[in-house]
Amino acid sequence: MTDLNPPLARGKAADAKHGDGSRAAKGGALPEAKLQEFAELLFFAYRDFTGDPDAILADFGFGRAHHRVLHFVNRHSGLRVADLLEILNITKQSLGRVLKQLIDQGYIMQQAGAADRRERLLFPTERGRALAERLAAPQIVRLAAALEAAGPAPRRRCAFFSKP
Repeated sequence: MTDLNPPLARGKAADAKHGDGSRAAKGGALPEAKLQEFAELLFFAYRDFTGDPDAILADFGFGRAHHRVLHFVNRHSGLRVADLLEILNITKQSLGRVLKQLIDQGYIMQQAGAADRRERLLFPTERGRALAERLAAPQIVRLAAALEAAGPAPRRRCAFFSKP
C-alpha cells in the first residue's frame, strides 16, 4: 500500500506555499483563485462521499475512524496493527479505542502472527466484511458515476487506471 501524497500530507512540500498568492507567478498553470475553487470542490466531494457511510455508521454507534479501520482491514485481510497505524497515521491510543469496539462487537478478529507471536494480525469477520461492503457500496456508485461523467480521457491520463 502506498501513501499517494506523503510530502504534501506532512507539510514538507516547499511549493505548497505561495507567498504572492499566485501559482501562475511561480510557473504553474493555474492562479490561486482557481486552485481555491478546486479545493472547495474537494470539500464538497468529501462531504458527499462520506455522507452515505456516515448515516449507516450512526446506526451502529460508529464514526469515520471505525469506517477507515474496517475498510483497510477488509481490503487487506491479515494486516498487521503496526501497518494499520502507519496507513492511518494515528496514535496507538486512537486506534486502540476504535479497534477494541470493532473486535468486541464482532466486526474484526485479531490473531498473533505465525512467525512472530508479538505481531497482531487483523482480519474481518463475516459481519465485518458485510458492513465494510455496505459502507463501500454507495461510494462505489458515486465513483462510477463521476468517472462515467468525466468520460474516457481522464481515465487514460490516470496511472491508476492504466493496464499493467
